[in-house]
Amino acid sequence: MTYHIPLLTLLIFSQSISADLRGTGDLGVIIEREPAAIQIINTTSKSSISRITDLGDLSHASVVFSRDARYAFIFGRDGGLTKIDLLQDRIAKRIIQAGNSIGGAISQDGTLIAVSNYTPGGVKIFTTETLELVADIPALYGDNQLSKVVGLVDAPGQKFIFSLFDAGEIWIADLKDPAQAKIQKFKAVGKQPYDALLSPDGRYYIAGLFGDRGLALLDLWSPEQGVKRILPDYAKQDEKLPVYKMPHLEGWAVAGNLMFIPAIGQHEVLVIDQSTWQLIKRIPVIGQPVFVMARPDGRQVWVNYAFPDNAHLQIIDVKTLSLIKSLNPGKAVLHMEFTPRGENIWVSARDDNRVVIYDTNSFKEITRIPANKPSGIFFSSRAHKMGL
Repeated sequence: MTYHIPLLTLLIFSQSISADLRGTGDLGVIIEREPAAIQIINTTSKSSISRITDLGDLSHASVVFSRDARYAFIFGRDGGLTKIDLLQDRIAKRIIQAGNSIGGAISQDGTLIAVSNYTPGGVKIFTTETLELVADIPALYGDNQLSKVVGLVDAPGQKFIFSLFDAGEIWIADLKDPAQAKIQKFKAVGKQPYDALLSPDGRYYIAGLFGDRGLALLDLWSPEQGVKRILPDYAKQDEKLPVYKMPHLEGWAVAGNLMFIPAIGQHEVLVIDQSTWQLIKRIPVIGQPVFVMARPDGRQVWVNYAFPDNAHLQIIDVKTLSLIKSLNPGKAVLHMEFTPRGENIWVSARDDNRVVIYDTNSFKEITRIPANKPSGIFFSSRAHKMGL
């Protein structure tokens, strides 16, 4: 028997489905600190889609995305780990896994979520599907002490790498078999590693040192060579200034063979030649840099600052290694995020309760999105990048 469905019915049905469907490639999340909430946003339409509340302490929240970019995993300062369904605008799962957490990462194959914790110090590993705990790695050092864990990133080979702030160590955790995590420890890497980054190609893990000069570098292609110190003499004779906000090193910019790094407590951006790990220039800027981020094509580097200069943004031209533009998006600029191909940048101005979107070629403001005390901005394109 053949059934004939009227053409008008098919058209109405088709339009109804189209209205409900959306892809995830142009979605993202804005963190709202007060009250603890997120906005799910669309980077193409430059609009807010929905708002999700009751997410705990988001004062230092960060986000990673599932491999298919459908789910966002939010790491809260209160130890909360929340799985958000970006297509259904809802909380899929939420757990409290520690007393104080500082961030996390997703594994190379997308099956595991790792969370770095201050209290108790260590790393916990969960499945992305159910948030079931599959591994617990206490950050033990010395006389059975627990260290705060910072600088957690994913790395090739189903590995996570992180630093122990109190112990001055870097650990590699191999999670090919989550039931038997293999830990490789590098000790005495420097005093108080406070954050770290993974180079975009997944080869170099670099930790900033708050208690020492220079940076700690681990070549993951040759880990048997151990951790070496780069820029050991940087700013040794400079006046030590109070540090109002620690730089976030995951925002370091890599443009071609150059690396742009925020100087701790100094009004400078450092430029390093990645082939020699030598400092080639110190670029004076308006304040103490927090995030130093490269546009996806590597042509520009955008910089924001700690208090009292945190109403400013400055843009560095990579070709000339000089400042070419200053902007004032609003009070307390906390975070920036480029659209996947870099035509726009979204900037949070916490104390003016807005996110400002700029054209990165003309530097003109395009539009604003109201938000309650916005801080972090994270786009789903991160799902396909290492170390973010």
